Amino acid sequence: MATQSQSNAITLRGSTDIVADFFVYGINSILYQRGIYAPETFTHTQKYGLTMLVTANDELKYYLNNILSDVKEWLFKMTVQKLVIVIKSLDNGEVLERWQFNVECDKTVTETSAPKMKNESEIQQEIKGVIRQITASVTFLPLIECRCSFDILVYTDKDVSAPATWSETGPALIENSQEVRLRSFSTTIHKVDTMVAYKNVADL
Repeated sequence: MATQSQSNAITLRGSTDIVADFFVYGINSILYQRGIYAPETFTHTQKYGLTMLVTANDELKYYLNNILSDVKEWLFKMTVQKLVIVIKSLDNGEVLERWQFNVECDKTVTETSAPKMKNESEIQQEIKGVIRQITASVTFLPLIECRCSFDILVYTDKDVSAPATWSETGPALIENSQEVRLRSFSTTIHKVDTMVAYKNVADL
């Protein structure tokens, strides 16, 4: 019984780790599925009961680690509102896709609060559902036929002071976009809703 209770107890730190891990694997999945980097630059690993692909590119790993270390701190402080991955053409800078992860935080929870109760395996199943939808997105998203780059935007509360490595930028919206809402998951402390907006095929 003690072991079961332990696996059901979700602390602020534990919830932060779960969401930060999801961002790592979710971003890598998007970069792989949308062909932003060559397939041979990814390696296989096991996570959420799935075979996941993560980058082996040292420069990209360094970039993602730096960004997500800040995001993790903001998750812990309950000051992050959304994380957005913007995919744009290298030729003309046009935004082709916009992957958005909306984050809701239970701001009544603190580091010293009693743990929330939710079975961790249930959370993992919810995350698995989101990752599977990201993987399946190639069935409905337009084929990307140009060289692309990506940016990561993070929306935080107004009173957050960002490190010097971050800069203010526009929302990088897509005119006349199509939008698809994907599944969400919740740790009971953080809830993450996922959606993707993409350029209407008729506009291409």
